[in-house]
Amino acid sequence: MASFWGSFFAGAVYGFGPFVLWLSGYHPTAGFLAASVPWLFCPAAYGGRDKWWISIPFSTLPFLATILFFQAAAHWRLFAVPLQTRLHLTDLAGLLVPLATVNTGSPLIGFYHVPIAALVIGFMMLLAARRMGVLCIFAAGAAAAFCDSFFGVSPAIWLMLPVLCCSVLIGLGMQGLVSAGSADRKWVLAGAILMLALAVIALLLATEYFQVFAGIGNKYAGCLAETAKMYILGAVAAAILFFMARAKLRMHWLRWLILCSATAVDIFFGAGLIVDRIF
Repeated sequence: MASFWGSFFAGAVYGFGPFVLWLSGYHPTAGFLAASVPWLFCPAAYGGRDKWWISIPFSTLPFLATILFFQAAAHWRLFAVPLQTRLHLTDLAGLLVPLATVNTGSPLIGFYHVPIAALVIGFMMLLAARRMGVLCIFAAGAAAAFCDSFFGVSPAIWLMLPVLCCSVLIGLGMQGLVSAGSADRKWVLAGAILMLALAVIALLLATEYFQVFAGIGNKYAGCLAETAKMYILGAVAAAILFFMARAKLRMHWLRWLILCSATAVDIFFGAGLIVDRIF
């Protein structure tokens, strides 16, 4: 990733994201493992560049380190994450409304709100570049999170692999949004429309009719309203980038300022709400 700010916010989305904050509610060593995993991918990313026979063995380091970590934790009776904690299909709702799933006891897997548009753009760039290795790591971690425990590893901990992959894609997508030219403005517009659609969905879920129909009262109405606000913020930021691309105004510094400001506000308020509810 060539951009400093793209790399910076990729790290921020991962380190201060819902999943890593959720892990901090357990033993501190769980957060240490999640913080170590990105560094364990460095040998594969830099040492095995364009050399698959080197990058593949190096890519197994995070998997081996996770297994060794849980074996050592069991030996020292440090139970970082319960072994029965795994992902269910209903937990995928956290991808759209992460703030409303904080106190459900399930793993938090969302990426806040504004970064969703960058995630979609980053994923499209990944497919265009045909980086199959990243997709394999993502798929392996996601599949293991749905399975029962093996090698004494909590299934939920494997989520850090797809979360890390998506965080990198968010940073890459932010760089793509800032660099988008007039020919790419349709993708920027698609991101703005996606943000607006998600805001409408969150507002509909927060309505009194839905709360009564679902039988859950007003428990999540406040979180859903805040979710809608953040999605609207993302839609406004993406719309401004669209009109700048349409007018062929490069001004990358201004694009970064708009996108980074919206993302920082989203992370600040989202992380604060999650921390308040976990602790």
